[in-house]
Amino acid sequence: MTLPLYLAFIAAAVFLLLIPGPTVLMVVGYGLAEGRKNSWPLVLGVALGDAVALACSVAGLGAVLAASASAFTILKYIGALYLIYLGIGMIRSGKAAAPACTAASPRRKFLHAFAVTAANPKCILFFVAFLPQFISHDAPAGPQLLLLGVTFVILSAINATTFSFLSGTAGSRIQDPRFMRRLKGVGGGVMIGAGVLTAAARQ
Repeated sequence: MTLPLYLAFIAAAVFLLLIPGPTVLMVVGYGLAEGRKNSWPLVLGVALGDAVALACSVAGLGAVLAASASAFTILKYIGALYLIYLGIGMIRSGKAAAPACTAASPRRKFLHAFAVTAANPKCILFFVAFLPQFISHDAPAGPQLLLLGVTFVILSAINATTFSFLSGTAGSRIQDPRFMRRLKGVGGGVMIGAGVLTAAARQ
């Protein structure tokens, strides 16, 4: 792989990562609801989710999803329903909390971020369609795929960190418990909206 081709991949990946999807909206929802505290589990969950999606695409699951509309639809709706479930849970926790809203545990955040990212069929199909565009036919594909995959996971983690920091900063500046409960409702609404958009999106 040539350096210009690798740099082109980085530029394209950064541009695509900046487009808000279910994972980014989930990270923003948590940031608005809980501030910057314990944002690292989200970043780790997103990175691992992308790594699993990448591995699945390389292993052939991407080809199955591309060929089977029913498999794609089932996986898409599972991810959408899970996002809606997370949003409803966040709204309910905000209403039930006594003066201060309780934050989700680091383990729960990690699992949420991982599930939302890894269960997104578009992520797997994206890798199937995107990565081969930057593979040089003059060299073995395996090492190139590994390099591109590791690079994408790193960029994805940086992207999640940035969105988490910005939305968390906005959430952390608000100290009024009543407003925080409302903000938690907004964060939950963002997740529900992401789930609805995911379910409504075409293949």
